[in-house]
Amino acid sequence: MEENKVGVMKPQKVLSIKNLVKYFGKRKILKDISFDVFQGDVICIIGASGSGKSTMLRCINQLEMLTSGEIIYDGRNVVAERDNLTQYRTKVGMVFQQFNLFNNMTVLENCMVGLVKVLKQDKAVARRTALHFLEKVGMAQYINAKPHQLSGGQKQRVAIARALAIQPQVLLMDEPTSALDTQMVGEVLAVMRSLAKEGLTMLIVTHEIAFARDVASRIIYVEDGVIVEDNTSEDIFNHPRDARTKAFLSRVTNSN
Repeated sequence: MEENKVGVMKPQKVLSIKNLVKYFGKRKILKDISFDVFQGDVICIIGASGSGKSTMLRCINQLEMLTSGEIIYDGRNVVAERDNLTQYRTKVGMVFQQFNLFNNMTVLENCMVGLVKVLKQDKAVARRTALHFLEKVGMAQYINAKPHQLSGGQKQRVAIARALAIQPQVLLMDEPTSALDTQMVGEVLAVMRSLAKEGLTMLIVTHEIAFARDVASRIIYVEDGVIVEDNTSEDIFNHPRDARTKAFLSRVTNSN
């Protein structure tokens, strides 16, 4: 925490996205994206399909190369220091739409692999850590199962446990419920709600508008590769400033 001029503690800035631009061929997908992430933020990124939300998250995690711009973490521009990407991704973790579990590994092995291979933890320590986070997401009883034996919701909870096990400072979630059947969405959203209450800093690309309204501390509305509005959940949903935000929220609210 940092102290401002009147002695009130303000959250620490953990990530700065500066002037991010991304082209795919001649098509400009992201157009001068800039925002800061503070410790404890739960930021839901909303917008229509094709607006650039997932590309933005993949650029932040450096799974996609930027055309231009900076990503500042711990005082360093990670775009310019790609030799430290593995270390960066242990601090800024990622949960994917399609789970990305290793099919030849058990649930427990999936959650241990990053601890052993990347963080170089002793296997016994890694096992205890993995079990702790699997317990946290309600999957400890499935430690010997392989991914093909799990439902979609269970796979995503394992993927969240795996991301949490490396104890990142920021967790990125790219549409974590979009590949799930309706009945499985609730169990994953419940885990995400719990993490938000615990104060984990998260950036969540989501189409779950009710979840975003209830859980997010901030909402970023993206349209056509541009941040149209970045404000508190209260202001975005009750007092949107931009006509484009109002139109989008009217569409998604009326369609639910």
